[in-house]
Amino acid sequence: MQLPEDQLRAGHIPADLYRRIPPGTDVRRVVIVQEAPRSYTGPIVLTLVITAGSVAVLLVIAFVTQVIAASLVSVLSATCGISYTISRTSKKRKKNALAHGSK
Repeated sequence: MQLPEDQLRAGHIPADLYRRIPPGTDVRRVVIVQEAPRSYTGPIVLTLVITAGSVAVLLVIAFVTQVIAASLVSVLSATCGISYTISRTSKKRKKNALAHGSK
């Protein structure tokens, strides 16, 4: 018996609890109530919910920023004549074009 729980299950009263029992008490009638072990389910679920919420907020912020940037570019191109082009030519196409002799 190394753990206090083992002592209590076997009916032994540890010395620190024995000193708290009032004098003249029948030790055979003493009932020791242990508190339940701590449950870690609540803090773990709370951590997961906070993490998922933070990720969701960041995704919404990224999406809104993208929509605002796209609409800003479209408004500026329509009103000020500013253009925004995306070059989608890959390196592979450039190499193939050079190999065939075209520029």
